[in-house]
Amino acid sequence: MDNQKTHISPHGGELLNLVLPQDEAEKLKPTAANYPSVTLSRRQVCDLELLMNGAYSPLTGFMREDEYDSVVDNMRLPDGLLWPMPVVFDVSEEFLEKHKIVLGSRIALQDGEGFMLAVLSVESVWQPDKEREAEKIYGTTSPDHPGVCYLKEKTQDFYVGGSIQGMQLPEYYVFESYRRTPMKQRELFFKKGWRNIIAFQTSKIIHRLHRELLLDVAKEHQAHVLIHPTIGSTKPGDTHYYTRVHCYEAAMKYFPEQIAMLSIMPLSMRMAGAREALWYGIIHQNYGCTHFIVGPNHASAPQGDELEYSYEAQKLIAEYQQELAIEMIPVEEYQYSPDSGSFLPKSKARQKNVKGLRFSERKIREDLHNNKPIPDWCSFPDVLEVLKKAYPPRSRQGFTLFFTGLSGSGKSTIAKIVNAQLIEQGKRPVTLLDGDVVRLNLSSELGFSREHRDLNIKRIGFVANEITKNYGVAICAPIAPYAKSRREVRELIEQHGTFIEIHVSTPLDVCEGRDRKGLYAKARKGLIPEFTGISDPYEIPEKPELSIDTSTMTPLEASQEVMLYLFQKGFLD
Repeated sequence: MDNQKTHISPHGGELLNLVLPQDEAEKLKPTAANYPSVTLSRRQVCDLELLMNGAYSPLTGFMREDEYDSVVDNMRLPDGLLWPMPVVFDVSEEFLEKHKIVLGSRIALQDGEGFMLAVLSVESVWQPDKEREAEKIYGTTSPDHPGVCYLKEKTQDFYVGGSIQGMQLPEYYVFESYRRTPMKQRELFFKKGWRNIIAFQTSKIIHRLHRELLLDVAKEHQAHVLIHPTIGSTKPGDTHYYTRVHCYEAAMKYFPEQIAMLSIMPLSMRMAGAREALWYGIIHQNYGCTHFIVGPNHASAPQGDELEYSYEAQKLIAEYQQELAIEMIPVEEYQYSPDSGSFLPKSKARQKNVKGLRFSERKIREDLHNNKPIPDWCSFPDVLEVLKKAYPPRSRQGFTLFFTGLSGSGKSTIAKIVNAQLIEQGKRPVTLLDGDVVRLNLSSELGFSREHRDLNIKRIGFVANEITKNYGVAICAPIAPYAKSRREVRELIEQHGTFIEIHVSTPLDVCEGRDRKGLYAKARKGLIPEFTGISDPYEIPEKPELSIDTSTMTPLEASQEVMLYLFQKGFLD
């Protein structure tokens, strides 16, 4: 299709399609089956799809080292074209050595189901300076930032760059009608006669104020609206994308017909703030949009209830607007005025001396959990009906009690008492996943290296998540010495229910004095290597929901602390 028919050229001038014609893909498959293969992470699948379908035009593959350096340092590709975010492919040193990966090698890229998606021709291999990348991209090296945490803890040590030959786009089985490539989206715009299109990208639910903001901007620019949420990895605490898409469908009923359209994009957020917002504009230019809305805290890491704004993205965009074909539209926070019953931008509310009401998605979820009514001005009835299914009152919600502490701290004993008390109540199905029992039945082949301990916790987290999302109670009582693995379990479970971390903080000397199994004594003699608290560290939880020291109370008293917490937070009727 002629790009001019869509009224805006792709970034760099050409909309790429890296998927081979079907006959060429079929010819390549038998050969590619012999290449070393990598099973992609969720982010890698998203990046690969957006490379193959042209959303990342003009990139022809994962970045080489020279491209990466230029983007990290200067926000430009080596030819000078603006591009603010690295798009890289990470692999382990073990993979490189095992398969003797060198320049000219080829790697088969497959999804979690084992379907081959593409072949990567290796043109560059290097070990990045992640401290430098974090500082340049995120403005911090602190692992408290979710993007930095992902970079340091979830990406492998080496990057491999090179061109992509796409075999097929990833297959999905839900919301197919909303999944459009840039080419398909441009064709649909042309078919509908849409010339000016404002893109609104979000990982949040659309409520009333979003509708008012979008319609105000559409009127001002005489434009249609593409509501284009991300469904890859999003911000911690975001609603699961199944629920979000159902909420978007419900919200679309409240937009004028023929004015707004819903589409979904498989992009994984980095939470890099201003750089990422600029990147989103480029991506939406490739999708055929002529305008892009930029919020006050666009693409930034979550901070508190997200009601404090920095406007950093809008400042950076103003600096680079002249290099973009798409027009970036900065918007300010909208507030609800009870006096007029309308929504106003913050500046207008201030001019009229009107005290506006604000709300956060977190507050809506909290009120739903506590079975409190949501004010009519906050959201739409149809949207709230969807959210009520995802966030039922806590008395009907699944949750995980995750006890963590040293061996002998008393966590298993407390967990067993709480398990019995919850079963006696008979309100929900309850499952006890005690550390020793799990080791025997779920992880019997694992040792006690850090890698195996992390894998054991992941298995416990997987089972606990399945229980939680089906409205049951999972009670876990492993040692779980590492903050990273505990955090990963929390992030998994909080997509579907509540994760309650209980640090059984009994001091080491007390735990060692109770040493019924004689484990501490053996560890002191060096007979047990990597023993938590002696020869291997226990990373103390920084912000557990509850902390219990069994050296100052009986097990029954400790269990009552847990039950009172559950009662206070509304999990018990």
